[in-house]
Amino acid sequence: MKSPILRLPHRSPAAKLIRVGCVVLGASWLLAACSKAPDTSSVSVLASATPAYAAVARGRVDIEGGLLSLSMPREGILAKVAVHEGDHVRKGQLLAALNSEPAKLAIDAAQARVEQAKAQLALLGIKQAAAKQRATRLAAAVAAGAGDGQSADDAREAAAQLVAEQAAAKAALDMSRQKLDEARYELKQRSLFAPFDADVVKMSAQPGASVSPSSGALFTLLPDKPRIVRAELNESFVSVIKPGMHAEVYANSNPETQHWGAHVLRIAQVYGPATLENDPQIRANARTVECVLAFDKPQNLRIGQRVTVRFAARYTPKD
Repeated sequence: MKSPILRLPHRSPAAKLIRVGCVVLGASWLLAACSKAPDTSSVSVLASATPAYAAVARGRVDIEGGLLSLSMPREGILAKVAVHEGDHVRKGQLLAALNSEPAKLAIDAAQARVEQAKAQLALLGIKQAAAKQRATRLAAAVAAGAGDGQSADDAREAAAQLVAEQAAAKAALDMSRQKLDEARYELKQRSLFAPFDADVVKMSAQPGASVSPSSGALFTLLPDKPRIVRAELNESFVSVIKPGMHAEVYANSNPETQHWGAHVLRIAQVYGPATLENDPQIRANARTVECVLAFDKPQNLRIGQRVTVRFAARYTPKD
């Protein structure tokens, strides 16, 4: 008996064509996937990853030296307050004055002592001239054999004593003049003047109030000085920022419309706390370096205004 022969099912030409078409279609799909152009969104993400700024830091507007607090240098009763909050004052302008009667009385007394010392010196000058003349005559008489030698010696000693008294009187006159200058100085110390051109931003003084140097500031002045920015630079960016580098300063309240050009003046040599950081945990651990910037064009910004500083990625020194 013959074993059965296994026969494969007959495949038609149409089936072969379908199989070949599927293979070609799959290969073309794979080639298209391999040669596909890069996604434009991925390119844009990579482009945006390139930093536009070398560093970004928080900052605040300030002036060199800060605000100036003034108090009365002497104790007394305020007799006059010459300015108000918001006033613009000039250098040397009177701000306030104490009751000046005690100081004026001290000046009058010192002036009287000066006049007394002058009179005493003049009197001793007259006596010294007379004593010198008498001593000269007695010395001449002794030389001629018509006078007593003891009397001539006494006259010469009296004249020398008057010379010493005259020198002491001259020193007393100088001292009395010094006391007069001190009294006049004390009178000036009872008035408070503006040390430079400034705006009065705060005042806590009223006529009749009792004040002293330890009673606190009576006036707070904003000097007429260019505004600066004190930025807190993170320690990781200290080596990147250089003096002269350009930066953009943005107001935190309206960064879209309020921004100004600036340049780095200096970078501090010491680390400090991050006082402008809002997060208390970060503020407790972060260490920053103060970076001071000057505006390219003068800006009349409010002191203490919060800003954000963006340092240019490319270093272009300020001429």
